[in-house]
Amino acid sequence: MTTAIIRLPEVKARTGLSRSTIYLRIQQGQFPQPISLGGRAVGWVESELEQWLTARIESSRAAS
Repeated sequence: MTTAIIRLPEVKARTGLSRSTIYLRIQQGQFPQPISLGGRAVGWVESELEQWLTARIESSRAAS
């Protein structure tokens, strides 16, 4: 099994959220935590982001 790490521009594109909203939701515990890639670089585990997106879709559909 391959673990893919995605960087912020792709996270923004997949979620439709801005950088500030992503970091606000991380701080609130409502978004997957990034992992350190060294120095000032961070990335997100693709499978964790996909799980978060799936949960958001299911939550949205259940509320309708």
